[in-house]
Amino acid sequence: MRLPSVPVPPACFMLAGLILAGLAGTASAGAISSAYTDLDSTRDCVTYAQAGENDGDWADLACSGYRGYPVLVGYDDARESVFFGFPPADMTSVWESFVGFNSSGDRVEWRVETDGDVTVPFAAILRRFVADPQDSEKRVEVLAVSKVAQMDARDGCTVGLVLATGNPQADDEARRIADEKAKGFACGKDRRVTVGAVPDFGRVDN
Repeated sequence: MRLPSVPVPPACFMLAGLILAGLAGTASAGAISSAYTDLDSTRDCVTYAQAGENDGDWADLACSGYRGYPVLVGYDDARESVFFGFPPADMTSVWESFVGFNSSGDRVEWRVETDGDVTVPFAAILRRFVADPQDSEKRVEVLAVSKVAQMDARDGCTVGLVLATGNPQADDEARRIADEKAKGFACGKDRRVTVGAVPDFGRVDN
């Protein structure tokens, strides 16, 4: 016995189309994951410039990063400015650091987007140790989230700062900022995201 045909409302076709479009969009979007590299100045870096006699206490280092993406560290008077990715022609054009004495951790977390055979690190997370202005014997830990400069744009900077001391959710918050903000962040224009009472931090454009 042949069953009678039942008319399908047009809205059902529209809904099906939207579902298929959403699935197609999801399939084409790159998958985001984390990769880790070491950052040991004595092993992973080379000093390409440094202070001469009676020229203060500063040095510029180039360090190995993630699959050809370098890490550049500027040191000046017990403070560090860290840049991830391919720098502009003038590698010393921007200085970003905490006001207080600070140093970097020895491990970088890269947020990486993979789409087929293409893998691009778009953000980096580095733990920073900053002298406590209230007690010089103590250090405040902060996760600094940076935009990774690509070969074409060469635009990299600090996107966000997350207080890690006493914050068990710091890693997740830093990854969220990296994934949501880094790729579209306009360095020198957009305002950094801060989570918690992080120590004073500044940017100087030479």
